[in-house]
Amino acid sequence: MEFPQQQKPAGDGKITYPPGVKEITDKISNDEVVKRLKMVVKTYMDMDQDSEEEKQQYLSLALHLASEFFLRNPNKDVRLLVACCLADIFRIYAPEAPYTSHDKLKDIFLFITRQLKGLEDTKSPQFNRYFYLLENLAWVKSYNICFELEDCNEIFIQLFKTLFSVINNSHNQKVQMHMMDLMSSIIMEGDGVTQELLDTILINLIPAHKNLNKQAYDLAKTLLKRTVQTIETCIANFFNQVLVMGKSSVSDLSEHVFDLIQELFAIDPMLLTSVMPQLEFKLKSNDGEERLAVVRLLAKLFGAKDSELASQNRPLWQCFLGRFNDIHVPVRLECVKFASHCLMNHPDLARDLTEYLKVRSHDPEEAIRHDVIVTIINAGKKDLNLVNDQLLGFVRERTLDKRWRVRKEAMMGLAQLFKKYCLHHEAGKESAAKISWIKDKLLHIYYQNSIDDKLLVEKIFAQYMVPHSLDTEEKMKCLYYLYACLDTNAVKALNEMWKCQNMLRGLVKELLDLHKLPVCEANNTAMIGKLMCIAKNLPDAGKAQDFMKKFNQVLGEDEKLRIQLEMLISPTCSCKQAEICVREITRKLTFPKQPTNPFLEMVKFLLERIAPVHIDSEAISALVKLLNKSIEGTADDDEEGVTPDTAIRAGLELLKVLSFTHPTAFHSAETYESLLQCLKMEDEKVAEAAIQIFRNTGQKIETELQQIRSTLIPILHQKAKRGTPHQAKQAVHCIHAIFNNKEVQLAQIFEPLSRSLNADVPEQLITPLVSLGHISMLAPDQFASPMKSIVANFIVKDLLMNDRSVGNKNGKLWSTDEEVSPEVLAKVQAIKLLVRWLLGMKNNQSKSANSTLRLLSAMLVSEGDLTEQKKISKSDMSRLRLAAGGAIMKLAQEPCYHDIITPEQFQLCGLVINDECYQVRQIYAQKLHLALVKLTLPLEYLAVFALCAKDPVKERRAHARQCLLKNISVRREYIKQNPLAQEKLVSLLPEYVVPYMIHLLAHDPDFTKPQEYEQLKDIKECLWFMLEVLMTKNENNSHAFLRKMVENIKQTKDAQCPDDIKANEKLYVVCDVALFVIANKSTACHLDSPKDPILPSKFFIVQDKDFKNDKEYLSTEMRQNLLTGKPKPAPVLSAVNKPLTVPGRRIFNKTTPASDTASNTSTNSSPLSSSTINKNSNSATESSESPAQENNENPVIKNDEGKKVEPSQNMSPDAETGALPVKRRGRPPKPSAAPAGADKEGAAAAAATTGAGRGRKRMADQCSNTSAESINAKMSKQQNDEGTKRQIDLQRWLFVSREIKKESACVPGEDTERAVGSVALLLGSEGDTERELESSPEGIICGSKDRESSPQRDTEKSTRREALSGRQGEPSSGDREGMLAVKRKPVKGKSRQ
Repeated sequence: MEFPQQQKPAGDGKITYPPGVKEITDKISNDEVVKRLKMVVKTYMDMDQDSEEEKQQYLSLALHLASEFFLRNPNKDVRLLVACCLADIFRIYAPEAPYTSHDKLKDIFLFITRQLKGLEDTKSPQFNRYFYLLENLAWVKSYNICFELEDCNEIFIQLFKTLFSVINNSHNQKVQMHMMDLMSSIIMEGDGVTQELLDTILINLIPAHKNLNKQAYDLAKTLLKRTVQTIETCIANFFNQVLVMGKSSVSDLSEHVFDLIQELFAIDPMLLTSVMPQLEFKLKSNDGEERLAVVRLLAKLFGAKDSELASQNRPLWQCFLGRFNDIHVPVRLECVKFASHCLMNHPDLARDLTEYLKVRSHDPEEAIRHDVIVTIINAGKKDLNLVNDQLLGFVRERTLDKRWRVRKEAMMGLAQLFKKYCLHHEAGKESAAKISWIKDKLLHIYYQNSIDDKLLVEKIFAQYMVPHSLDTEEKMKCLYYLYACLDTNAVKALNEMWKCQNMLRGLVKELLDLHKLPVCEANNTAMIGKLMCIAKNLPDAGKAQDFMKKFNQVLGEDEKLRIQLEMLISPTCSCKQAEICVREITRKLTFPKQPTNPFLEMVKFLLERIAPVHIDSEAISALVKLLNKSIEGTADDDEEGVTPDTAIRAGLELLKVLSFTHPTAFHSAETYESLLQCLKMEDEKVAEAAIQIFRNTGQKIETELQQIRSTLIPILHQKAKRGTPHQAKQAVHCIHAIFNNKEVQLAQIFEPLSRSLNADVPEQLITPLVSLGHISMLAPDQFASPMKSIVANFIVKDLLMNDRSVGNKNGKLWSTDEEVSPEVLAKVQAIKLLVRWLLGMKNNQSKSANSTLRLLSAMLVSEGDLTEQKKISKSDMSRLRLAAGGAIMKLAQEPCYHDIITPEQFQLCGLVINDECYQVRQIYAQKLHLALVKLTLPLEYLAVFALCAKDPVKERRAHARQCLLKNISVRREYIKQNPLAQEKLVSLLPEYVVPYMIHLLAHDPDFTKPQEYEQLKDIKECLWFMLEVLMTKNENNSHAFLRKMVENIKQTKDAQCPDDIKANEKLYVVCDVALFVIANKSTACHLDSPKDPILPSKFFIVQDKDFKNDKEYLSTEMRQNLLTGKPKPAPVLSAVNKPLTVPGRRIFNKTTPASDTASNTSTNSSPLSSSTINKNSNSATESSESPAQENNENPVIKNDEGKKVEPSQNMSPDAETGALPVKRRGRPPKPSAAPAGADKEGAAAAAATTGAGRGRKRMADQCSNTSAESINAKMSKQQNDEGTKRQIDLQRWLFVSREIKKESACVPGEDTERAVGSVALLLGSEGDTERELESSPEGIICGSKDRESSPQRDTEKSTRREALSGRQGEPSSGDREGMLAVKRKPVKGKSRQ
């Protein structure tokens, strides 16, 4: 567009002024100029565009006003008036301005722009004129004239800068609107926005400028919103150059590019339509810091409250989620932090985030795992519905994180959620139900070994689960219903927590008692011992010891401090008083004040653990009132989510636990009256708990509460005579604990019960047997003699040696307590009575213990069927075997009886852990562990756990290993903490279990062929099962000590059979296998032993010095086979020779691996071949998931075609043609029928071939000189009576016949008659199950050079990889009657998973 020619004024160039206005020149004063200009302004204001005459008349004036005199006038009033005139002139002469010179126009608009700065001061007298100027310019869009100027950008930049700089919070909406109109017209009607002009707008969005002038930010924000369609292209070009091309020089704002994107997105996402794909490109940058910056930006964009970017731009969202797995740690951390805002603002995206948070919850970086927890918990605290169960599950997992900081955050986060939603019910019952698992999970953590975890659980319990700040009634209500809702393990954890706190209070009390004694060396030593015990219960045991010593020193110097501490741990201390004591003790230790005082923090830990913040007399009374309300039906049980019966039972259990830790708090008539009401209730558990509470707390009832006493005694008598067995036990112990005339009271129970015993009514026999047993144990001096006749005439003769009823022949190996016959329950209690009677006497002067041990051994040999009349069911036999094994174990805990237990009896007792019944093995192992961990059972019984290597069930092997770890740890810790233990190392040091283990394995009934590979492999597995745990560390050169011990055993003879060459050979073979395992496990075992081991004389006979046994009992080939596995050919007829399907048992295929030579690099597993894995893949899954179903009666069996077959309980062995017999754990093999006239050699050969069975029917080797003639005579008698032609297990027969001879009277023919019943048991012994290959040292005993040189190495690696994905099936037990007699087969491998 061409500017028009300069318009010429009318006349001779003379300036025409409005009427009344004199000429304006530089000759007049400023005031006069202002005065005259005001009149000119008024004239132009009144003019409009249609006044052509006036326009022409005042054209010269318009030109004159644009002269330098006015544009550069120093007076601001003059400049303002001139600017107003010029603005009107542009309005009047629009669309063509009277000024044609480009330079003049530029000067004019720059001049007008400068005048707009006057808008800044709204209180100025001239503000209205400035506003008029702005309004005029905006309305007319005068600046649009500048589009034709070449350097118009300079004018616009100056204008925009001026407007952004002058706007402030004093401007009204009209001012802002006119500014907006003025700037938006320039942007929208121009040809484009230059980068400099864009910078002028965008600079106001940068955080630094934004904070300086909020109004400028708002103006820029509004401007961008209005001009989005026009300016978006310019913005996209800017970001494209900076982000994609990397041209940071195009703008000074390049370093603020991500801040600008965030602000622009918040203003209008449309501004960034073309920019978002560029961000996707930057997310994939090779520069970690650049990716981090983009992630931070996108996190804000996606997480913004009203952002729809994730749904509108799915590719960018998916690309962003990929950064959760970024290799750069800060990037992953930023993504996790973003997730919190995203969950809160966009719940719909939770599903997308869940999978990525799952991966990050297992991130190797501690900070990232920590922030995952913070993210989820923060969202959950805002609204529980924002986090799904899976996200909460991640937090749950992290409570077991290896890092304390992560565990603490997870536990505290869950505790906060529990308090908010479960305790305060801020979101209703539905939300509370959603996280009801939190309380159990938090308490489960108390099982962890870390003292930090335990302390945090205690803190959480006191502050979040049952806040100690609540008043007593509300606090006890929380505790009452919390206890009722906890699961079994959580209840145990809570009980253990109170027990530990009570134990620590006891230690502090003992320490304070020592301070009352005179100072001496012994006293100081005792104090140090107590301080070390206390320090073990505090975090960071090393520092805790130092701080406790300092605290003990302060206690010795400050008597007032001791008084406060004594008051704190006093049984009568109330919760309020405890808070005062803690506050006073803390105050005394705060001087001198320090920013951080670790000593004070450690003392606070101690005080928190010992202070009774929950339980006192008032609290117990409140609990009893709640219990009464539940009994009366007036409590809020249903509202709290529990039934009244559950509340009552849980309430009594809670009170029972507290009666152990706070017995003094129960001593009130009101409490005991309520407990008496509970004794009269029909619920057996409630009454039992009430009796136990009386037993724990009623020491003062007889002297102070006579009315309670008179009511209680008849009830206890009634419970002891006719209550349940548990009630009877507690009643007897209660009478013994709280009454002074206990002898009279117990006699009043004993006499009528002893007279009323009747074996014909076993239902009424169980409770009397329990009561009599406990009475004889508690008062042996008074009742030991009367009990002897009861034991001889009734317990043994009438009850145990008679089977009055026929058991259920359903073939099950185990049945529930309700299904067990009363007669068997009575027999179990009779066995326990024998043990309690002996434990009460604690002497063997009458040889009663010998007779009892022989009876128990006979019961184990007879598999539980002592009478051998075949009346008793298999499940009942399992119960009796368990009772007999447990009884021997119980007697072994008493030193006088342990000394008389023979090695044969010890072996019989130990073999119970290999019983064919899963439940027997499970319960027996648990009893064994508990007795060992208390250090009440001799060390030799720890060797029994070595036999668990043969257990076919993975869970049982894992449990046994954990028991070993725990027991060994307890013994080592005990030796460290007790200096006197050094004198008893033979009975305490875990390494001394090896001689017992070797002897036990040498007499394993399965170990019949010392040079057979399969049997030696079993021995190696059992040895390794124990040695692996013992040799974890080489403390004090223990590996060399173990080697020396085994070498010494090899220079002795077997004390059990010193003259038996074969028995000694088996012992030496086991020693060689043990030496082989030790040497391949440890490189330090060949060093000198720190001391000479001492061997138990009960098991080994030391030979003369001249005796030297340097024979190698393992061939080189056998050593190699044990090291790498024996190669075996693949089965040829595997499809034809299917395993025999046993009723009630899962199929356990005997597939031979293609190669057993592969060594495994893991010390905890052995390889399985791919063929084994494939053939067992279906059944393995089922058995691995439910090992406890081993004894199920009719499991579903899958055949090769994938069809399900329900096996019949009476299934014939001929059901499958050509089926191979299956070995079954716990059964000796059935010998094939022998000729009637079998001679001595034939019988012996058969016994040697078949061997003794594994498990419950296994027995220890017996070395007897019984003549072959007597054996043949008895065999002949048996064959005549039974009409059978089966072979007899020689070892078992020798043992039984010897025991019968010892017990029988010298009556002609009696031995033979009794032998008939004994031999009947031995006929028809069945085969063993094949077992899996257990953990072995194979993986680590192969040197690296050997592995590298092996030509099979690649094949072995492949085999191991295949083995990792496989699962081996677990055999189960069932009915074996009518099954085919089978020969014993080689044992196959099993996989430890």
